[in-house]
Amino acid sequence: MSYAIQVNNLTKQYVSGRGSQEEKLALNDLNLNIEVGSIFGLLGPNGAGKSTLINILSGTVVKSSGKVRVMGVDIDEQPKKARSLIGIVPQEIVTDTFFPLWNALEFTAGYFGIKPENRITDQLLKTLSLYDKRNTLPQRLSGGMKRRFLIAKAMVHSPKILVLDEPTAGVDIELRTQLWEYVKKINQEQGVTVIITTHYLAEAQELCDNIAFINDGKIIKQDSKKKLLAELG
Repeated sequence: MSYAIQVNNLTKQYVSGRGSQEEKLALNDLNLNIEVGSIFGLLGPNGAGKSTLINILSGTVVKSSGKVRVMGVDIDEQPKKARSLIGIVPQEIVTDTFFPLWNALEFTAGYFGIKPENRITDQLLKTLSLYDKRNTLPQRLSGGMKRRFLIAKAMVHSPKILVLDEPTAGVDIELRTQLWEYVKKINQEQGVTVIITTHYLAEAQELCDNIAFINDGKIIKQDSKKKLLAELG
């Protein structure tokens, strides 16, 4: 069995600012394996450690200890390669205010070293129903379109793994359905491993093959959706 994500004994401690030496344990000796090609749900309350785990995977937070591998690549030994294998869609909607959509995606592709002839900018914009807005600045989009644009940015380098942090928080039912369809499509047609953090049990039930529950920085239960539904109802 091959794993897209392997996390072993991962710990992250934050030290409070302003001279305080008080420490907060965000991840507590966490272990997690996510299979290649799966849609994986990570469920837990606010403050459980979901965002800290995602930020470590993306390279924006430095872990305190433990081992993390992305498609077999150690994030400490080959950080640049590990980051190239993963696309992150953050929960917060943060967009570039200087470039229209098309230019912003082209710039991101260039950042990942993708040659112009190999870029999929037009394809992504069409797939996510944003092509007619390609010359529009992101701040002029609706909230739902901004979220789709963030997905396009995360997919511009064709990552093997896509992480969606609370992807449908605050969006309407129609957009939620569109996002669900897109997630299923890239998983089934392109073999992309998808990791979703969510508060919505219905979302996890609709999309995920396997689900893990996280609380107080530890995985408290993990199993296939089928077994969890049989056990928990």
